[in-house]
Amino acid sequence: MAVVRGVKEKVHLPIYDSLTVDAESQLKDAEPTSTLKFFVDVQNKTKLETNLQSAGLLPHYNTFEARALRVVISDLPPQFPSDSTGTLDGVDVTTQDPANPNNEIPVKVDPATGKPSAAGGAVVVTASIEFGLDSIVSFLQDAQDSNDGTTEISVLEDGVDLGATGLNAGVTVNAEAVDQAGGTITLSVGDLQDMLDEIPTDEQPLDEQISSTDGTGTLVNKLIYNTVTTLYVGEKTMIQMPTWFFPSGAGAYSESATFASHGEPNPLATFRFAEPIFIDKQQNFRVEIDIPNKDVQDELQRIYGPMFIWVVLDGYMTRDVQ
Repeated sequence: MAVVRGVKEKVHLPIYDSLTVDAESQLKDAEPTSTLKFFVDVQNKTKLETNLQSAGLLPHYNTFEARALRVVISDLPPQFPSDSTGTLDGVDVTTQDPANPNNEIPVKVDPATGKPSAAGGAVVVTASIEFGLDSIVSFLQDAQDSNDGTTEISVLEDGVDLGATGLNAGVTVNAEAVDQAGGTITLSVGDLQDMLDEIPTDEQPLDEQISSTDGTGTLVNKLIYNTVTTLYVGEKTMIQMPTWFFPSGAGAYSESATFASHGEPNPLATFRFAEPIFIDKQQNFRVEIDIPNKDVQDELQRIYGPMFIWVVLDGYMTRDVQ
C-alpha cells in the first residue's frame, strides 16, 4: 500500500533482540568476548530472537520512544554433548547375595563361556566405562538425589565394557547373561565426579547446571549480579547499571523451588525511564551486557544451552501510515 504523506501513527511496539545459546553448545560459542551485544547482529535470526530488520537501526524512517528496558533470561534445562567423555576402569560388577539380600557380592563368570557361574575357577567381572558428558551429568544428578549418594547403572548401558582383571583379562564376558543374572554397576558421586574431572575445564558445566535441586535460580543470579548493562544511542551512553537494575517483567513464574525468573511476570515490574529516550530515524543504537571480571567471564562462558538472553526496549514507534 502507498504511504499516506504527512500522516504518522504512534503504536506501542517494543523492539527486542537476543543472544541464543544452542542446545549442547556453550555461551563461548555464541559470544567468546566479555561483551554480549544486542541489536548489533540481526541476520539469520528468527522472529523469536529479534524483530529488527537492520542491525542497530529502526525500520525505514521510523522513530522510537523508549520507555522501559528489560533483560529477560530463560531458565531452560541444559542439554550436554556426548562427544566430551570421561572414563573409569576396574569398576566392580555386583549382584544381590542369595544368602543375604541386603548384601551385594561380585559377579563371577565361567572363563570358558563368559556366563555367570559360582563354580570353582570362576573369575570376577569388572567394567571399564566411557561416558559422554550428557550421561555423566545425568547419572551424577541421580546420585546426588539419592539417599546414599550412589546410582545403579545397567551393564548393557552404552559405554560399558565388561571384562576381567589380572591373569584373566582376556576373558570375554557375556553382558546379556550378566544382566539377566542381576549384575549391575554402582557408581558414587565421587566416581562420577572423577569422570567429569577428566573433561577439559572449559567444557565442564557449571555446578548450577549440574545440581537438579540446589542450583535452581542461581544461574540467573550469577548472570544478573555479575554483569553491567548499557544502552547506547548514537554512541552516547543513555544509561549504565548492573543488570539486576533491569528486571524482565515477563516470563514464567512459580512459587515452588524448581523454577527461577528474573523478576515478577508483570509488565509494570521492570525498570522504566524517568523520561523517554528518543531514537531518531536512521540513528544507531545498541545494548551491551559486559562481564567486568575475567574469572566470572571464564565461568559464564561454560554455560550450556539452550538459553536465550533477550533485551527489550519497550515503548512507542512512530511510523508512516499506509
